Amino acid sequence: MSENNRQPIERRQFDTLIIGAGGGGLRASLQLAEADLSVAVVSKVFPTRSHTVAAQGGMNAALANVGPDNWHWHMFDTVKGSDYLGDQDAIEYMCRTAPKAVYELEHFGVPFSRLDNGKIYQRAFGGQSQNFGGDQAARTCAAADRTGHAILHSLYQQNIRAKTHFFDEYFAVDLLQGDEGQVLGALVFNIIDGSIIVIEARTTLIATGGAGQIFKTTTNALINTGDGMGMAMRAGIPLQDMEFYQFHPTGIAGRGMLITEGARGEGGYLVNADGERMMERYAPKAKDLASRDVVSRAIAIEVREGRGCGPKKDHVMLKLDHLGEEVIQKRLPGIRQTCITFLGIDPAEAPIPVFPTAHYTMGGIPTNRHGQVVVPVKDTPEEPVAGLYAAGECACVSVHGGNRLGGNSLLDILVFGRAAANHIIEYLKENKYHQQIGDGAISKVVEKVRRYDKPGTGKETVAGLRDELKQVMEEHCSVFRNKEILNQGVDKIESLAERMKDLSIDDQSHTFNTAKVEAFELENLMAVAIATIHSANAREESRGAHSRTDFTERDDIAWMRHSLYSFENGLDYKPVRTKPISVESFPPKPRVY
Repeated sequence: MSENNRQPIERRQFDTLIIGAGGGGLRASLQLAEADLSVAVVSKVFPTRSHTVAAQGGMNAALANVGPDNWHWHMFDTVKGSDYLGDQDAIEYMCRTAPKAVYELEHFGVPFSRLDNGKIYQRAFGGQSQNFGGDQAARTCAAADRTGHAILHSLYQQNIRAKTHFFDEYFAVDLLQGDEGQVLGALVFNIIDGSIIVIEARTTLIATGGAGQIFKTTTNALINTGDGMGMAMRAGIPLQDMEFYQFHPTGIAGRGMLITEGARGEGGYLVNADGERMMERYAPKAKDLASRDVVSRAIAIEVREGRGCGPKKDHVMLKLDHLGEEVIQKRLPGIRQTCITFLGIDPAEAPIPVFPTAHYTMGGIPTNRHGQVVVPVKDTPEEPVAGLYAAGECACVSVHGGNRLGGNSLLDILVFGRAAANHIIEYLKENKYHQQIGDGAISKVVEKVRRYDKPGTGKETVAGLRDELKQVMEEHCSVFRNKEILNQGVDKIESLAERMKDLSIDDQSHTFNTAKVEAFELENLMAVAIATIHSANAREESRGAHSRTDFTERDDIAWMRHSLYSFENGLDYKPVRTKPISVESFPPKPRVY
C-alpha cells in the first residue's frame, strides 16, 4: 500500500457543501455566507475558470431600459420558447425575479455596458418579444460580449469578502447518503496531492454545470463533463428531459467556438452560398432572431440541400461587416478578437463561417423552484430528497423545457442559485445537527477513488473510449434524429459502457494525476450519454431541440410530459407543471417566429 493510502482520511464539517463554483454555486454560497453559515465550495478548477466565464451575450430581465417591457411578456416568450414543456410556475418565478437579480449584480460590482442615460444596456436576442409575440424586444442585459466573465469575477470577489471556504482543484467523486437516502455530504479528493476528504454537510448543493463534452464539437470547455449529473444518477436520482440538448446556431464551423447570439442582436445576419438572407424563409417575422432550435435547423437544412458555403459546402456565413468597425469593437470586442486569432478573419471586413454546435443541457437533475432535488415516490412525482439541492445547468427546474431562449441561462443560474440558498437557510433552522455517515458508505467511495492507484490490466484507455463516445453522440444524437440513427446510437453507447469495465490508466502517481480525474469524468460522461440517447430514442415527436425526421410534429396528447431516466428503472415520465403561481397559464400553440 502506498504512503498516501496509509494516511487517515480527513473529515470536515460544514453547514452547506456546494459542488461547483460557477455562477449558480457562487450566487448560492454568497447568500449562505452572508447568513453566517459555514459554506464549503468544492471546484475542480480555480473558480473564475468555471464555465460561466464563457457566457457572452447577456442576461434577460424586463427592465424596459430600451423599449416597453414587462415580466409577463418575458414569461410568455420563455414558455413559447420551451415549446410548452417548461414548468410555468418556475418560469413565472424566474421572470418576475429577473429585474431584482440584475440590480443585485449591479450592486455586487458587475460592470454592465451602459446607455447614454446611464442605464444598463439591453440588446435584442432571439425569441424575445413585446406584448406576447409582437415586436422584437431588447431585454438582454450585457457587459459587451463578456457578460458571464464579468458576473463570475464579481461573484467570486464578493465570496472572498464574505469568507466563503473554497476547496480549489478538488474533485467531488460521489455523494454520501444515509440509510433513508438522505444526502449527508460528499467524498472529494485533492487533485494536487491525491489526499481524500470526507465533507460532512447538513445540506449539499450540486452546481456543476452542463455536459457538452458528450459531443465531439461543442462550445463547452473541457471541464463540462456532467459530473453532478453522474453523481446524482449513481445516488439513485433520475435525470429529467435529457433528450433536449441545445445546438447553438453559430458555433465557428468545424471548431465549436461560440459566436454569441448578441452578434445577430446587434444586427448581424446569416447568408447561404447564394448570398441569400436565408432566415427570411424559415422565420419571416423574427428572421435571424428566431429561437435557437429554429435557426439551427434552418442552417442544417441549407447545408443538407446544397446551399452551404466553402469548398465542402458544410456551413453558412454570419455577416457583421455592415455594422462598421466602431460598433463591432464596442459591442463585440471578444468575438472580433476570437475570429482574428483563430480564423485570421476580421468580422469588420469579412463574414464568419458558422454551423450549429452542441451548447447547452436543457435537462438535468430534477428540482422544484426552491432548488430542492425531487424524485417520484409512490403517488407523488416530486418528493424532495432530504438535504440535496441543485442549481444551474446541471439542474432541471424546467424553465427551458424543450428549448432555451438565449439570455435565460445566466438568469436561471442566478435566480435559482439564490432561491436554493434561501430554502437551505430555512431548512437548516429545522435541521440543526449533522447526521452520522455510516462507515460502509464512506469505504465504498474510498475504494472507488483508490482503484486507479495500482496498475490495471484493462485494455481500454480513457482517451480512446471518450473519443468514441463523443463521435457516437455527434453522429447519432445531433440536430436531426430518427429511429434508425437513434437505435444504432443506443447499441453503440451500451457497448461503450460495457467496455468501461476494462478501463485502466498508466499513471498511478498522487501528484496532479489528471489521468485519474479524466477517468472519473468519463464515468460521468457515460452516465449522461446513456440517459440522453435512451430518452431521445423513446420520445416519438418533434419538440424544441428534439427534432425527429420520422415524427415531425409536436404531439401534446402523448408527449407533453417530462422524461425521467435512471439506472435502476430506465425510463419514466411525470407531468409538466402548467399552472403558474399568480397568472393564467399559456396553453400550447404552434410556434411561429
